Amino acid sequence: MAGGAAPRGAELLAFARFRDSSPQPLAYGYGPRSLRDMREREFGRLAGTVYLDHAGATLFPQSQLTSFTNDLMENVYGNPHSQNISSKLTHDTVEHVRYRILEHFHTSTEDYSVIFTAGSTAALKLVAEAFPWVSPGPESNGSRFCYLIDSHTSVVGMRKVTTAMNVTSIPVRPEDVRAAETRGTAASDPDCQLPHLFCYPAQSNFSGTRYPLSWIGEVKAGRMCPMSVPGKWFVLLDAASYVSTSPLDLSVHQADFVPLSFYKIFGFPTGLGALLVNNRVAPLLRKTYFGGGTAAAYLAGEDFYIPRQSVAERFEDGTISFLDVIALKHGFDALERLTGGMENIKQHTFTLAQYTYTALCALRYPNGAPVVRIYSDSEFSSPEVQGPVINFNVLDHSGNIIGYSQVDKMASLYNIHVRTGCFCNTGACQKHLGISDEMVRKHLEAGHVCGDDVDLIDGHPTGSVRISFGYMSTLEDAQAFLRFIIAMQLHQCDGQPLPPTTPGEVGAPSESEAQDAVPATVDRCSSSPWEDAPTDSGVSNDLPTTVAAVGLHPPLPMATRTQQIPSEKAAGVLDGGLGPRVITNLYLYPIKSCAAFEVTKWPIGSQGLLYDRSWMVVNHNGVCLSQKQEPRLCLIQPFIDLPQKIMVIKAKGMEPIAVPLEENGERTQICQSKVCADRVNTYNCGEKISSWLSRFFGHPCQLLKQSSNFQRSAKKRVKDQSAGSTATLSLVNEAQYLLINRPSVLELQQQLNASDANGKEELFPMKELISRFRANIITSGTSAFEEETWDEISVGSLRFQVLGPCHRCQMICINQQTGQRNQNVFQKLSESRARKRVWRT
Repeated sequence: MAGGAAPRGAELLAFARFRDSSPQPLAYGYGPRSLRDMREREFGRLAGTVYLDHAGATLFPQSQLTSFTNDLMENVYGNPHSQNISSKLTHDTVEHVRYRILEHFHTSTEDYSVIFTAGSTAALKLVAEAFPWVSPGPESNGSRFCYLIDSHTSVVGMRKVTTAMNVTSIPVRPEDVRAAETRGTAASDPDCQLPHLFCYPAQSNFSGTRYPLSWIGEVKAGRMCPMSVPGKWFVLLDAASYVSTSPLDLSVHQADFVPLSFYKIFGFPTGLGALLVNNRVAPLLRKTYFGGGTAAAYLAGEDFYIPRQSVAERFEDGTISFLDVIALKHGFDALERLTGGMENIKQHTFTLAQYTYTALCALRYPNGAPVVRIYSDSEFSSPEVQGPVINFNVLDHSGNIIGYSQVDKMASLYNIHVRTGCFCNTGACQKHLGISDEMVRKHLEAGHVCGDDVDLIDGHPTGSVRISFGYMSTLEDAQAFLRFIIAMQLHQCDGQPLPPTTPGEVGAPSESEAQDAVPATVDRCSSSPWEDAPTDSGVSNDLPTTVAAVGLHPPLPMATRTQQIPSEKAAGVLDGGLGPRVITNLYLYPIKSCAAFEVTKWPIGSQGLLYDRSWMVVNHNGVCLSQKQEPRLCLIQPFIDLPQKIMVIKAKGMEPIAVPLEENGERTQICQSKVCADRVNTYNCGEKISSWLSRFFGHPCQLLKQSSNFQRSAKKRVKDQSAGSTATLSLVNEAQYLLINRPSVLELQQQLNASDANGKEELFPMKELISRFRANIITSGTSAFEEETWDEISVGSLRFQVLGPCHRCQMICINQQTGQRNQNVFQKLSESRARKRVWRT
C-alpha cells in the first residue's frame, strides 16, 4: 500500500508516521513560503470550511482579484477590434497573455497558437466542427473518431458532430490502448493520409488516473494506433483536469489539440478557456461560420469571404472576453508567487492525496470490513500515474453502499464540500461501479438523470463521492475529512439497535390532550409504494379552490401538554389499538425557513394552510435563503394577525415590525425569483423590512412574497391524478402540507437519547425534536411509522391525498430554538430506519 503500512481500525493515521514510512521523499507545502500564512492571507473565506472539490473548480487567492481589479481601475481597456489608444492597449495585453500561456506550457508561438474559447467544452466542439473529417466513399472507408471510454461528456459529445458527417465513432478501453502500446500496432499503409482523431484525457476527471503522455508521440508516429485502420492519426489531449495541478510540457508531448479551462487552474475567471492548436495542423482545419473580427474581406451581397491569416483571429468569432483574458495575467503572477510553480503544486497535492488514500484504506469496522470502497486504477504510488483525486463510496459494516447523497448531506453538516454523482464521465462511472448499459437505461426509466440525488436504485449505486485537492489545500483539510468519515461510520459501530417501543408509553397524547385534538381517519393500502419511506409525508387537499378551516379546540399550549405526559421518557410501541388517530398540533411557517407559528384553528386556502410559506428571505443576489446557509433564520418569529391583515415579525434584540399580508396592487412591482428550481413571481415587501433583516443578519437581505395571482404547480401527483387537477403551491418545496407522526419521532428520540455519550436523559426533548421536521400537521394515536402506509387522510369533512415521502435534508440537524447544529439527528434517522438513503424536504 502506498505510503507504507497503516493502523487498521478507527484510528486516524498520523501524518508523521505516514511520511516516515514512505519509500520516496514527500513534499508538503512550498518551502520557505508558509502554507498556513497563505491560507489566512489569501483564502480567509475558507475559515471553518473544508473545500475538497478542486477538480470541479479551484479557488482564487485574494491578491489575484485585488491585482486584477486595480489593473482595471488604473487602465482603460477598449475593444481590441478598434484602432484607438485604449484598444491598442487591450490588443497588446491580450497578445502578451497568449505568450504567457504558451510559456506556461513550455512552448511558443512557433509551435502552437492559442484560440480563446468559452471553456474546454467549447474548445472540444470547435475541434469536432473544424477537423478535416472524410466521409466514407468509393475510395476509402472514411475517418475514424476514437475516444477513451474514460472521457468527459464533452468529449463523448463530439460524436454527434461526426455522426452527422457519417464518420464512425469508436470508444476504446484504456486496456485496449495499452495492449496496442505493447504490440506496437501500426496501420499497413504508411502513405495513406486519411485523417483520424484519437482523444484521451491526460487525467481522468472521475478517478484521477493519469494516462501516459507518451501515447501522444506513439500515436502520431504510427507506432501505436487506437485501432488498425490505414491513415494518419492526430491526437487531442484533454488536459483540463490534468493541468489544474500539474505541469504540461508541450515541447516534449506535442499533442495536436489541447483544450483548457482556466478556472480549473486559477479559480478565476470562469467561462474562459482555450484551444492550443499545433501550428502544423492548423492549416487543415475547416471553418464554415465566420463572425466579427475573423474576416480579411467579405461581400455582403455575394458569397465572397477571405479569412484572416492568424489562426486565432480566424477562429475567435466576435469580440473575445478581453477583460477576462487580461485577468489571466494576474492568475499566472499569483500562482507563481504563492507556490513557485506547477511542479511544486503537483508534489504538494499528490502528498495530500496519497496520505488520504492510505488513511482511508486503513479504516476498518470491528468485523474487519472496509469503511470505504475506492475506485482507482492505481495504488497512488506516484504523481506520474495518479492525480490528487480520490473517488469512493462509503460502506456499512455489512459491505452495503451508503448512497452518495446521504454522504454529501452529512459532509455539509461538517462544512465539508465534496462532489457526488458520475462527474460527467459515464464511461468511468459504469466501469468502476459495474453499471451495465441496460442498467443506465433502467435508471433513466426509474427517474434518475445525471446530476440528481437519486443515489441508489434497487440497492445499486448510481454514482459515488469524489474529493480532490488544490494548491491551497492543507493537511488539516485532509484530516478533517478523515475525521468526518470516522465520526460518520465508526463512532457508534459497536452499538446495538434499540428495541422497538412498547404499548402505552408515549407517542399517544395524554387523555386530556386527546380531548383537544381533532380526530382523523386514514385509508391504508396494503401494497403502498411508500412502505420504505421516511417518517414524514407530503399531503395535499382535494379542495384546491375552497377556503375551509381546520381547528383544534380548545387551544392548549404545547409545552403544557408535553409536561402532562410523564411516560414520555420511557420506551413504548404503539400498536394502533390505542384509540382514535388524532391531530395534536397545527403549525404554519409564514416565512420560508423561519420559525413556526402555532395555531389551533386556521383557514385552508388554495395552496394549503393560508399564508404558509408565502414569504421568503433572499440575499443581495436575490437567492432564496434557507437554514442550510443561514441557520439563524429559525430565530425570526412571524405572527399573523388575520383581523388586522398584518404579519408581525419578532427577533431577539430587534423591535417588532409589521408587514401587510397582501400587496398593494397599484404600487407593487412584480419580480422573478426561483424556488426549488421553479420560477415564481414575487414582490418586494419594502425597504423597512429589508433594513430590519439586514441588521439582524449583518448582511443585505430582502423579504419577498409570492404574488397572489401567480400559480405554481406541484411536480408530484398522486396515482391516477390528472395534470389538470395538480395542486398549486406556495413557496414550499414539494407539497401543500407536511405531516409527521409523534410515535415515529418518539422512536427517533429514544435512540438519540440512548446514544448520548454523557448519559443525559433529555438531550432531545420531544417538542424540540418535532420542531426540527417543520411539519404542518402533527398526528398521534398510531404506531410508529404507520404513516408510511397511508394513502389518504380525512379530517372532519376534509380529505387529503398522501403524495409520499418528502425528501429529508440537513435542516433536521438544526435546533429550531437556538439555531445550533447537531449532526446526530440526520445520521440516527438513517441508521434507525435501516435506510439506504435519507430523504430531504
